[in-house]
Amino acid sequence: MSLLQNLPSDTPANSALNTPDLRLAALTEWLAGLNVVNTASTRPASADASFRRYFRLDVLPEQQATLGSTLIAMDAPPERENVLGYVKVAEMLRQAGVSVPRIIATDYERGFMLLSDLGTTTYLQVLNHDNASVMYAEALEALSRFQLTSVPDVLPEYDRAFLLREMQLFPEWYIGQHLKATLTEAQQKSLQGVFDAILANVTAQAQVFVHRDYHSRNLMQIDVGNPGVLDFQDALYGPMTYDLASLLRDAYVQWDEELVLDWVIRYWQHAKSLGLPVAADIDDFYKDFEFMGLQRHLKILGIFCRLNYRDGKSQYLDDLPTVLEYVRKTAGRYPELKPLLRLLDTLENKAPQVGYTF
Repeated sequence: MSLLQNLPSDTPANSALNTPDLRLAALTEWLAGLNVVNTASTRPASADASFRRYFRLDVLPEQQATLGSTLIAMDAPPERENVLGYVKVAEMLRQAGVSVPRIIATDYERGFMLLSDLGTTTYLQVLNHDNASVMYAEALEALSRFQLTSVPDVLPEYDRAFLLREMQLFPEWYIGQHLKATLTEAQQKSLQGVFDAILANVTAQAQVFVHRDYHSRNLMQIDVGNPGVLDFQDALYGPMTYDLASLLRDAYVQWDEELVLDWVIRYWQHAKSLGLPVAADIDDFYKDFEFMGLQRHLKILGIFCRLNYRDGKSQYLDDLPTVLEYVRKTAGRYPELKPLLRLLDTLENKAPQVGYTF
């Protein structure tokens, strides 16, 4: 969950520039030895929900013809971040024809990398009703190219146990920490029934390469080969609709359901024409998309609350209402998911709402 733009002044990466920071000092020393960038120009380049930090640096004049005017330095503590995974998936995406940062230099042992700079303009910053269809079409085309290269046993499997662990973040952090609630035995059983219904659907989907965070904060608007794709180091081999749900049911930007349905249909038609393993019927495919989106949103509710209560990153709580709206609408559309809606109503002391949704 990275965002290549200016950091707020209270972020750890920014304060690191003004206080002793052993990793930053080591990174600066390493960069100086490369004789590629001006280390005095180091400034924060991203906000990130992980332990990674990014810095933007000016390229030395004699190197700008080949490397451009700026580069990005990544600080990824090796005990917490997967630098080798980043390099592996970057090459896979590049081979698939997807625009990703070029790797200029690496220090695997210490978790340092120097990367080409895809700029400062994320999809989130520029998406609007006038350009969304074109920008999403480009993003879905890039996604399809990556999915077409999918083969088993190259990336770790996004299996049932992994998917369930992610959903368990919802009762632990959203219900337990955020709502300060303890589920009764009956409520636990009801929630597990919803989890089982979700898992039955998503584990039955065809498997492809999955970026895992394919959304508006990790896609960059670039001049050629749009979009530039970031934050792919945790890619897995998993359910067909995962990245589609990440993109079109984005936690940071929300669209009318009629628009989303149109984009899903267009993707499904294109994917079928390419031979990708989508469901044969659009109704089945849309259900797959919805169940996958719900799994992801339950995980996100937990992650956003964990980022606040454990890591002190309170800004993520601002996005809870959007994610909760997705959860409620999806849960209300399918009988096997409605116990989740009733549980939320009980926990949040809300009366059931009568109305029509798509």
